[in-house]
Amino acid sequence: MLIGILKAMCFGLMDSLKGTIVIFYLDKNIKQQVDQRSPLKDLKKDGTPNRRSSTLQTLKKQEEPKILRRTLQCCLLNGGVFWLSLVLFEWVLLPSLRQALYLLFGHSSTTGSAVWSWMEPFLQVTFSTFWVLPLFLLSKVVNALWFQDIADSAFRYTRGTPQQFSSISKLVADMFFSVLVQFLFLAQTMLVSLLPIPVLAELLSLVHMCLLYSLYSFEYKWFNMGWELHRRLTYIENNWPYFIGFGLPLAVLTGYHSSYIISGCIFSILFPLFIISGNEADPVTNVCDSRLKLFSPVITISNTLFNRTIGAKAVVR
Repeated sequence: MLIGILKAMCFGLMDSLKGTIVIFYLDKNIKQQVDQRSPLKDLKKDGTPNRRSSTLQTLKKQEEPKILRRTLQCCLLNGGVFWLSLVLFEWVLLPSLRQALYLLFGHSSTTGSAVWSWMEPFLQVTFSTFWVLPLFLLSKVVNALWFQDIADSAFRYTRGTPQQFSSISKLVADMFFSVLVQFLFLAQTMLVSLLPIPVLAELLSLVHMCLLYSLYSFEYKWFNMGWELHRRLTYIENNWPYFIGFGLPLAVLTGYHSSYIISGCIFSILFPLFIISGNEADPVTNVCDSRLKLFSPVITISNTLFNRTIGAKAVVR
């Protein structure tokens, strides 16, 4: 069983990297798929426009390849604008202003040091309030829209039209529970990282983040397949070796930096590739008889909060 677990982790790790390769030819394949659909003439025999042809052209326009373009836009916004602005502020603007003060008052002047002691935090607070926070919130919204575009385009190419939930109320409840469970699971991850045994704390925290990032990556595909939240979480818990391996690269790369903002930039730059990898992946299943019930505590809490605040029947069982 140990060998099977290790193999599943390795397969998950390899599958997580597929997006870096697939992205370069996926748009081309989507375009070919759209172009190969049954051709219709633009005009009828009497020379009037063909309504079915116009409809097809509209559908083709909606399905134009945009995965690579959206991915590059994510890189430009989060790396070229957001992250670069942080680097320029911390490593160019602040050192330049400090050097200007020292040249004005002298390196040994207490006046220059005193001025800089209140000037630096003022500039940092101003920059964070009027640039970092608004851009961070804006990027969250824009990234969510672009991520959805990437996921939907990739799903339509491999599996066709996304499935719909049976009712709007069920859809809303599933989305609400998904956000709540993910938030509580992230809080659980932070609590685990505070355990008094450093090695164990780091290991458990890493496992939590691997599973959470795997859920992020596969959720778009599973949602389009009509899977409800309880099924998505159960699937991850039952096949945890594969999903630990799948989420490992993103967990390591985002956890390398201590800054939440920079980690968020790294995540937003790389996440489109993991969405594509999740869409292309075929998870290795049934390699371990033991279910890793890390989501169970947050599901219980979510059900309790949901029942007490809304008074409705919880979706997750």
